[in-house]
Amino acid sequence: MLTLDHLAVLGTSLAAAQAHAEAALGRVLRPGGRHPHFATHNALLGLEAGLYLEAIAIDPDAKAPGYPRWFGLDDFTGAPRLDKWICRVDDLDAALQALPMAGQPVALSRGDLRWRMAVPEDGRLPWGGLFPALIEWQTAPIPGDTLSEPGLRLDRLTVTHPEAGALQDLLAPYIADPRVGFETGAAGLRARFATPEGEKVLT
Repeated sequence: MLTLDHLAVLGTSLAAAQAHAEAALGRVLRPGGRHPHFATHNALLGLEAGLYLEAIAIDPDAKAPGYPRWFGLDDFTGAPRLDKWICRVDDLDAALQALPMAGQPVALSRGDLRWRMAVPEDGRLPWGGLFPALIEWQTAPIPGDTLSEPGLRLDRLTVTHPEAGALQDLLAPYIADPRVGFETGAAGLRARFATPEGEKVLT
């Protein structure tokens, strides 16, 4: 079973990705850290219900790895945007037997955090990047539990794709989250949040 873990805003720089998320949500992201394996860095924002948001980009101060970065960041261009959704699994190896297109398991760490992530060899998630990235946390508590903050609740994540029906059918046996919906159209993600200040939308 896939459990929604977090959402990712990508940018050509971390400052751009962070500013995009902050402008949309009216919240300030906190410093995250560096991911040495993929030479990226991030900033974080807690959400209700054990979810969180990250802004992520290539770390210009890190040496480029000799292999593709995750989330297709080597090819990312244009304005910052909500670009990835990440689902937690209890057993990544079992999940990859069912959904091998998600990639190969990679062991990762940042500070005290340890996890395994499914990353395709070319760094690009299938379905134009809209297939969920799969993560297996190997530390406790997980970030969603420690970052969660009241007042910012995800109401709806809409995954839009020209072949949304086929993607929904593929994932239906593995994810049952009423907040996640699929629509046919130009590829992209749209997240709607409930806040004390009213509805906020992040794209």
